Amino acid sequence: MAILPILVAPHPVLKRKADPVETVTDEDRKLLDDMLETMYDAPGIGLAAPQVGVSKRMLVMDIARADETPRPMKIVNPEILAASDDLATYEEGCLSFPEQYAEVRRPARITLRYLDETGAAHEIEADGLLATCVQHEIDHLDGITFVDHISQLKRTMILRKLQKLKKQGRLQAAE
Repeated sequence: MAILPILVAPHPVLKRKADPVETVTDEDRKLLDDMLETMYDAPGIGLAAPQVGVSKRMLVMDIARADETPRPMKIVNPEILAASDDLATYEEGCLSFPEQYAEVRRPARITLRYLDETGAAHEIEADGLLATCVQHEIDHLDGITFVDHISQLKRTMILRKLQKLKKQGRLQAAE
């Protein structure tokens, strides 16, 4: 396994819609393993393939707390089948927007269909942090970032802060 460089906004790959995975290959499984290791190292609770420069509809997540047994999820070709009308607000961050956070409102519950790393199909109901995290990561697969859900003013402030961190040499932006 390897730790991969994480792209930092405003990288153009982060705004591109990712391609579906036709068949889950050994190469895809290795990428999912590397993404999981990268996510844990960062540390984070979710990471989508575009964030490591791969335009494929794949993501990894683990919302277990530090004092809990890890529960990694490897998700390929996720599709939200249903979303609740009621919304939940979470303060979201993103590995592609280091040290930046904003409150985002999303559907509180979703029904998700996806393939796992073996190519087996699954359908789950998700709420709470799991629902928020999976929606955040699926957004990445659609070229959307969490700052696209906030006001233009807040988005501009976050992007300016990232530029300042880059100029100060506090961010290592992947190419």
